[in-house]
Amino acid sequence: MVFKPFKLLFCTYKLLLLRLLYRLFVWVYPKAAWLLSFYNPKARLWIAGRKQQFRKLAMIFHTNQKPVVWMHCSSLGEFEQGKPILEKVKQQFPQYFILVSFFSPSGYEIRKNDPVADHVCYLPMDRPYNAVRFLNIVQPSLVFFVKYEFWHYYLDEIKQRNIPLLLVSGVFRNDQPFFKWYGNFHRNMLQKFSHLFLQNTFSADLLQQIEMKTDFSVAGDTRFDRVLQIAGRFEEIAPITSFCGDHPVIVAGSTWTEDDEALDHFANTYADIRFIIAPHDIDEDRLKECEQLYERSIRYSVWAAQPEAGQNKNVLIMDNMGMLSKLYHYATIAYIGGGFGDDGIHNALEAAVFYKPVVFGPVYDKYQEAIDLVDAGAGFSIEDALELEEQLKALLSDQTLLKESGTIGGNYVRDKAGATKKILDYIHAKRLLTN
Repeated sequence: MVFKPFKLLFCTYKLLLLRLLYRLFVWVYPKAAWLLSFYNPKARLWIAGRKQQFRKLAMIFHTNQKPVVWMHCSSLGEFEQGKPILEKVKQQFPQYFILVSFFSPSGYEIRKNDPVADHVCYLPMDRPYNAVRFLNIVQPSLVFFVKYEFWHYYLDEIKQRNIPLLLVSGVFRNDQPFFKWYGNFHRNMLQKFSHLFLQNTFSADLLQQIEMKTDFSVAGDTRFDRVLQIAGRFEEIAPITSFCGDHPVIVAGSTWTEDDEALDHFANTYADIRFIIAPHDIDEDRLKECEQLYERSIRYSVWAAQPEAGQNKNVLIMDNMGMLSKLYHYATIAYIGGGFGDDGIHNALEAAVFYKPVVFGPVYDKYQEAIDLVDAGAGFSIEDALELEEQLKALLSDQTLLKESGTIGGNYVRDKAGATKKILDYIHAKRLLTN
């Protein structure tokens, strides 16, 4: 018992230190972004998008008479997770004003005019004054944060105002700060939520281990609902149909340099196969890099305007954003990029929903759907370019394997759908929104 006061004192100082480090982080981040903006296009957009943002918000909300639903997303992937919920809210509660905020330019720039939202903005940097000012202007009736966005001052201010706050498609891993000895500060952020909707039981088990007081439940991942929506609304893209013809098609989505270096030899060797390459970044240097790697390539914008320029070309390099989820419809096999980087692969569900087998690099352990697809025989992980070529040849030469693996993946997506309904049922049951 004599050590209890010392333990309490240690915990208090630890929490104060973490708060200080967090304050330092949110102070340094914008300054670092400003320095990077002189030569980094994304940083430049991040800085430019936040100029006079409070004035712009005040102009929008000065005349707004509707109650507000606010959803915050880190980037494009999180928005795609949250969109099925917003569409249902818009349909069932049309009297509400829908605000979407982004942290990253890669989400904002692509979805700033999305019709599901009445207004789209950048989230001002997480500072006490910004949080108060933002909420004073917006005055939301309900707030959604998607997946793993946790901003201390915003969450604290929302909690103080007793605004219902829901985490959508939350997913946790045991290497995150919440579950470390120094994780008090992060655990306190979780306490600000009204309810945590989780993707899987593993996340729920982790929260139980830290005796989380906030209500939580396993609802599943709303991305399954989103990709089913996209597949159900598919419309043919004439230039893509023309390029593919009757050839086998490899669609490589969200590729990084390492992905293209693994794939280029196969594309350069097999002229009768069509390849559609959608780089994760489409700045000019990256597009030129792809053109150098793929010997018989043409950019999509050139092909769409001048099909005759594409004679003897078997690689189409996508130089626009927003089309990838539709491109997988054309695939015989889908290659999912990112698997050679530390962050792992991008969204494999966008391809699997179309009943396509998916292939990706070795780093996929953070993504449960990728693990499930591999275990079920619908996904295939490769270690290097040689294994990639062998895997692609194996699938292309065995129509039974090709069809069965695609069918397994498509059925998996459909079996996992339904998270959106569970969240909307909660909103109705708790009367968080009213007609």
